[in-house]
Amino acid sequence: MTHPATPPLLQSFTAGRWTGHTEGALLRSAVNGRPVALTPQESPDFAQAVAYARHTGLPGLLALDFQQRAARLKALAKYLNERKEQLYARSAHTGATRADSWIDIEGGTGTLFAYASAGSNELPSGNLWHEGPVLNLGKTGRFAGTHILVPRGGVAVHINAFNFPIWGLLEKFAPSFLAGMPCIGKPATATSYLTEALMRLIDASGLLPAGALQLVIGPTGDLLDHLDGRDVVTFTGSADTAAKLRVHPNLVRHSVPFNAEADSLNCAILAPDVTPDDEEFGLFIKEVAREMTTKAGQKCTAIRRIIVPRQRLDAVAQALGQRLAQVTVGDPAVEGVRMGALASHAQQADVAAQVARLMAQAERVWGGPAADFRPVGEGTEAGAFFPPTLLCARDPAGTDDTVHSVEAFGPVSTLMAYESAGADDLAGALALAARGQGSLVGTLVTRSPALAAQAIPVAAALHGRMLVLDAEAAPESTGHGSPLPQLKHGGPGRAGGGEELGGLRAVKHYLQRSAVQGSPTMLAAITREHVRGAKVIETEVHPFRRHFEDLQIGESLLTHRRTVTEADIVNFGGISGDYFYMHFDELAAKETAFGQRIAHGYFVLSAAAGLFVSPAPGPVLANYGLDTLRFIKPVAIGDTLQARLTAKRKIDRMKTDAQGRGQGVVAWDVEVSNQHGELVASYDILTLVAKKA
Repeated sequence: MTHPATPPLLQSFTAGRWTGHTEGALLRSAVNGRPVALTPQESPDFAQAVAYARHTGLPGLLALDFQQRAARLKALAKYLNERKEQLYARSAHTGATRADSWIDIEGGTGTLFAYASAGSNELPSGNLWHEGPVLNLGKTGRFAGTHILVPRGGVAVHINAFNFPIWGLLEKFAPSFLAGMPCIGKPATATSYLTEALMRLIDASGLLPAGALQLVIGPTGDLLDHLDGRDVVTFTGSADTAAKLRVHPNLVRHSVPFNAEADSLNCAILAPDVTPDDEEFGLFIKEVAREMTTKAGQKCTAIRRIIVPRQRLDAVAQALGQRLAQVTVGDPAVEGVRMGALASHAQQADVAAQVARLMAQAERVWGGPAADFRPVGEGTEAGAFFPPTLLCARDPAGTDDTVHSVEAFGPVSTLMAYESAGADDLAGALALAARGQGSLVGTLVTRSPALAAQAIPVAAALHGRMLVLDAEAAPESTGHGSPLPQLKHGGPGRAGGGEELGGLRAVKHYLQRSAVQGSPTMLAAITREHVRGAKVIETEVHPFRRHFEDLQIGESLLTHRRTVTEADIVNFGGISGDYFYMHFDELAAKETAFGQRIAHGYFVLSAAAGLFVSPAPGPVLANYGLDTLRFIKPVAIGDTLQARLTAKRKIDRMKTDAQGRGQGVVAWDVEVSNQHGELVASYDILTLVAKKA
């Protein structure tokens, strides 16, 4: 770790320029107190920053579509990964170990990759997302309604906490960018030097449209005063700050969506069926100790309350103490160090103050402030270190809520016992968990599926995510404290009441949902997706003979007919091995609701394919699946089938095959009808279709 004689001056990046030239506050290394960076005294022109996002960033983003923005996210993730060591070097000043920094840095780029993949695989071309389904609102099929999602046309302001200066920005930026919303990021000042290093890499990459992402170092000033109803504000940090921002007069006046993810008193529950001899007991100890020491306990998802059966209290305390005793605290650059410093000296003082408050209702079991605490490494006596601290609540079920409401945001957790009448009694544990008044995540360690099925629906009402940990899940478990891009992050009550991540659910937060009503033909034109009942395009050329660029949504083929015979059913049964009585036993079939033998549903699919497929080689390269398959009416011997194949949706994923030939995805709507014009089967076929070049 190097320490320049004159620390660099951090700058904001707004309106396409790096600004801030007057030295302000000094930011020190959390490891040894040496100077790391200076914040700028000047605040950006926030009115100009918002205007730049609206008038430059937004048009640049909407010049791209969902698929193109997904491709940019992937390219940015690759670019940052190739330069990650620059970020690791800077991250060391925050007190993070290499493993801690991995969560922040590669967790951040991993989130970019995840959203790039989700966007590429699941979002349409264009900037309108047809959420559907189409609902018939009339008697004759000439009036229908559906839902669409479109860009809001506003700005996303992301205000982040100090503990994850890279991941915190990127996990909010990724879905915003995918939705076509320019962002203004504001990191916590204490570790803003790491976010600024990230922003300089992003700027140098040239991969984002101008104005797509701006960065503010320092206070937010009057930034929120320049927002309106098109915009979105997200916040990660303390519950107290979230409460203040939520009622900002301008946000309230314009009904600006506000999403908060706040620190909470997350818990881990040891179920009464687990004994010290069980593998799950060891898993519980390992999980709690890891959550106490990873990032020096500075995670909004860290375990703050350890809820165990009273008869296991001493065993858990002893096992945790033994495990924590193995943790070496000090300069992360020193070999063998497993826990680093808190992010700043201010944070160190705050944790000490909160521990003092907790100890009014708890006693120290292991660690805690002590005169003999000596983190290893040169100069660490000037660092922001705090020892792992295990407390035990004296009366967690009593009227004093201190242990359920006070959070020491560091390597501090409180043991608390619950009474249990037997191996299947979790009522006391769930009551203690609820005293936290809403949490981001909780963990239940149990061997019993029945106990988990009983407890999780109760606990889920007050937790944004629940991990059920047992020996089966442990080898692949991502852990209590790891939010995943695919799953929702956020929680009710004290945890902020908001949602982040959750796959494409997060993208929808930055889009506007609107209901649209009209004729099927109008809805098809608006959604760029064929809607049943809309006018179709019938040509002499089979749709399977058209390349991706030439195929139009709504191009349709009405096939010739085929009458189903008994031989068809017998032959299909012989080929498939499906001799279900409904197809072969005349007497048994008569006793059913159908009153007769019927054809296999999968025979109907196969017969339909025989009706609409163009067999010669052509642009259609592969069929890779079916969606929305429904068998609507039975098909009997003697029924006559006819199919209609219609190009429903096209997605240009900008991909090529091994020979460099371009291809896109086409979804085809298939309707299979009988001789009475009644629909018997309905589904979408997904195909890869070649481009001309």
